[in-house]
Amino acid sequence: MTAGLGESPADLDLVTGFRRDPERFTDVHDRYFRDVYRYVAGRLDAQIAEDIAAETFCLAFGKRDRFDPERGSLRAWLFGIATNLVAQHRRKEARRYRAMARSAGDAPDVGSHEDRVVTETAAARMRPQLAKALASLSPGERDVVLLVALAELSYDEVSDALGIPQGTVGSRLSRARKKLHDAIRPEAFHG
Repeated sequence: MTAGLGESPADLDLVTGFRRDPERFTDVHDRYFRDVYRYVAGRLDAQIAEDIAAETFCLAFGKRDRFDPERGSLRAWLFGIATNLVAQHRRKEARRYRAMARSAGDAPDVGSHEDRVVTETAAARMRPQLAKALASLSPGERDVVLLVALAELSYDEVSDALGIPQGTVGSRLSRARKKLHDAIRPEAFHG
């Protein structure tokens, strides 16, 4: 077996291991669960994120014989599964962003440390605009933005995860960035 596009030798060892012994799939879980969970938690609430991250690995385990390292990395494959599961919750996600945008005045009290106050105040001030801007993106644009911003995937990994050409990743990200830039007023940063 040779290294596929973007596949690390360590991941190839994982693939070889779980193909020989399904119990070795726990190594995949141990390596990537936290990353998948963080990505999903950034898109949905923590309880749903826990469920979706767990479901991602259950589905991946069931489809482990179909994973092809020549088509992309193990990490990107897992994020693709997670993104598809998030898509099933997309309507709920969009409703959540719209609700956050409407509740601009419901920000929690900030702490007493100067850096924390500045950070939390700026974040609270921007949250409604950011939520509204994210809700206005197309599902494909939102997927690309959040895979890059929250999961910190490269363009290649986003391409693999979503099964779209790398050029499409770039164009969706460019359109989304412009929409986000246009939707967030500069005074949101400065008060």
